[in-house]
Amino acid sequence: MAGRLTIILALAVVTATTVLGQHDPHFVGNRTVMVHLFEWRWNDIAEECERFLGPYGYGGVQTSPANENIVLFPNPQRPWYERYQPVSYKLETRSGTEQEFQSMVRRCNNVGVRIYVDAVINHMTSPAGRGVGTGGSSYDSEALDYPGVPFTSSDFNGPNECPTRSGGIEDFFDPVQCRNCKLLELKDLNQRLEHVRERIIEFFNRLIGYGVAGFRIDAAKHVWPEDLKVIFDRLNNLPTDHGFPSGARAFVVQEVIDNGGEPITGGDYAGTGRVTEFKASQHIGDVIRQNNGQLLQYVRNWGEGWDFLPDEHALVFVDNHDNQRGIGTGNGQILTFRVSSMYKMGTAFFLAWPYGLTRIMSSYYWDQDFQNGKDINDWIGPPHDSNFNTLPVTVNPDLTCGNGWVCEHRWRQIYNMARFRNVAKGTPVVGWWTNYSNQIAFSRGNRAFIAFNNDDFVLDRTFSTGLPGGIYCDVITGYLEGGTCTGKFITVGNDGNAQIYISEAEEDRIIAIHVEAKL
Repeated sequence: MAGRLTIILALAVVTATTVLGQHDPHFVGNRTVMVHLFEWRWNDIAEECERFLGPYGYGGVQTSPANENIVLFPNPQRPWYERYQPVSYKLETRSGTEQEFQSMVRRCNNVGVRIYVDAVINHMTSPAGRGVGTGGSSYDSEALDYPGVPFTSSDFNGPNECPTRSGGIEDFFDPVQCRNCKLLELKDLNQRLEHVRERIIEFFNRLIGYGVAGFRIDAAKHVWPEDLKVIFDRLNNLPTDHGFPSGARAFVVQEVIDNGGEPITGGDYAGTGRVTEFKASQHIGDVIRQNNGQLLQYVRNWGEGWDFLPDEHALVFVDNHDNQRGIGTGNGQILTFRVSSMYKMGTAFFLAWPYGLTRIMSSYYWDQDFQNGKDINDWIGPPHDSNFNTLPVTVNPDLTCGNGWVCEHRWRQIYNMARFRNVAKGTPVVGWWTNYSNQIAFSRGNRAFIAFNNDDFVLDRTFSTGLPGGIYCDVITGYLEGGTCTGKFITVGNDGNAQIYISEAEEDRIIAIHVEAKL
């Protein structure tokens, strides 16, 4: 009996280690923030890791899907969403070749920046007939024939699994339809079949062997959580020759759109990794925009107090590649780069408040064209030349990007707040203050202090910052460079008090200081 108990306990320890490992992004050192470099080329990501992300303290990059996808042309002309219609698991895309991908991962790991691949395993292509993918693989979507994997018609959900006459999801409140029927007519794989699982596991393990730290699982809501668990449990440990500790498990974040009220919840997936907390995107947009009577003071219990996932399970973001286009959830509430002052305030709060793992969106620009309230240009793909080759990311003297790339992660207010989060890591919120409207301030232990003014009048008062006495550089208006502040400076007395002034007319109505920005 004692021997049997020992085995049971050992198995329990292994299971707990696996689950906890899948929540860990494996950041190097004190880093705390990841960036989604949406539609970037592999060579540009490698260079960005070396020239900016590593030196400025970012911890990881979410890439676009790495596997071969459908080519949609001429109508529409190479939209971004073709990346979410797999043809095979070959590593050949608009972002580059398999060799370039492998080099990118190595170069980023060498400077302490981890790579997480957006993985599309729920489905294959839409009903686009026959064609050839970005890696040269043929496919026949009507015959459910994908020889590049290979998948055949026996690998997909059909009438025996999907209860609807159309074969598509007709009722999102029916968990069986959500998991066994086609999402947006995309050919729905059956992850309960061993052959399907083996092909996905092979794909993931190849990426892990190259040094990838983890995965964002696209449309995870449409895969049974127990099937995902089987797949994740059979993945290889992360390779020690890329700087991962022995026994490290791949990080997992699962895309589950959960706005409340549906039978499928984000919590259903929390046991196998982190989960996208879309409600945080919607609510921070409402608060900053002051929609429906929302006030900034209400964020005092931000996180689980707002009916979000528990902190250790949540991935949070102000916007992502879908909802910044009005797709999926949020619509008019979502803050994006197009209203930069609001976007920077929302992002600064996410980076200052200790809830969830934060991901920063890094976008490209497209011209919007609204008809009947919808942007009919939301399909437009990344900046490209006349042959639809993705353009390189160029960098301006002020560190911002050119060539059509927005690069929010390079905005001073955002990269400095990413460092603020690194400095404040592990410290609690103390000294909370509000004017019971849209002005708030708080400290993170004795490491950092921040104040926000989202009212239409001045914030001008003395605060107890909790910081040691001295002169600090405000990291919103500038930074510490060469022994001086390039923007505002804040004098903290020996009693920890400081006079804070934020005009309602300023572009960035925030002041943030921390101990690593002290003169």
